Amino acid sequence: MKILGIGNAIVDVLCKVSDEFLTKHSLTKSTMKLIDKEEFKKLLTSLKIVETISGGSVANSIVGLSQLGNQVGFIGKVSSDELGQKYEDGLKKEKVKYLYKKKQEELPTGSCLILITPDSERTMCTFLGTAGKINDNDIKGEDIKNAEMVFLEGYLWDEGDPKKAFDKAIAHSKKVAMSLSDLFCVERHKPHFKELVKNKLDIIFANEQEILSLIDSKRFEEAISFSRGIKKNVIITRGQKGAVSINEDQVVEVNAQSNLKIKDLTGAGDLFAAGYLHGVINQLDAKECLIKGTELSSKIIQKIGARI
Repeated sequence: MKILGIGNAIVDVLCKVSDEFLTKHSLTKSTMKLIDKEEFKKLLTSLKIVETISGGSVANSIVGLSQLGNQVGFIGKVSSDELGQKYEDGLKKEKVKYLYKKKQEELPTGSCLILITPDSERTMCTFLGTAGKINDNDIKGEDIKNAEMVFLEGYLWDEGDPKKAFDKAIAHSKKVAMSLSDLFCVERHKPHFKELVKNKLDIIFANEQEILSLIDSKRFEEAISFSRGIKKNVIITRGQKGAVSINEDQVVEVNAQSNLKIKDLTGAGDLFAAGYLHGVINQLDAKECLIKGTELSSKIIQKIGARI
């Protein structure tokens, strides 16, 4: 297997909303907020659903990699309920090897409300459900060893059981990539993320906002210096300014594609990572990896949802 993804198994519920809706519910645009089951239900009563689809950040990347013809797998915790079955079916349909045996859990399968405003930005309200209860027993060392690379998401990291799952995955892997996922995650777990980035990861994906928060800076030049100093492959996406790959002394940039009919920014980072990692596992150079990432992210933002 080329890449094994480990992440939150979340069913995405896509809804179009106004900016006023976000203000009314004290939501910060383009970020992710964790909510409980009751808040999830309450928000849903005032929303019109556009689409429901299997999601989760790393899962979206893994599906993108599969669509590019790579042999990939995914581990994410669901319950044996209706949404859990839909989730598994969605991955199998995309030829992703699902390496988790679901059973009846105390909590239901996780869901995420993706609220799309008229400017195409997405704001997420996530009820993790059983996805957030993943532990080291849910991950088999043999599955990790059988993959050339493991891809993790910052959304999944948390104290307790999820941390144990992370540690086990990293301990058994040949190479580890991770996305910092969201500004909320970086600020919540900054010391832990810094330690991971500096000492345990080989490939790191972040947007400009996330990497600057991680290093407590407002200057992009400092993000470049930090990335060169840790001697890892750090990839920073910058929206309309394009993307940068830093690997020791090699700094490579590409421009963003122009004249796009943007409908929804959901999944832009996920599919960028899919394109870049496709390049890595197929021995493309840094520029070609960035171009492939940009190509996929440009495709996904011109449609609703995070799956091409």
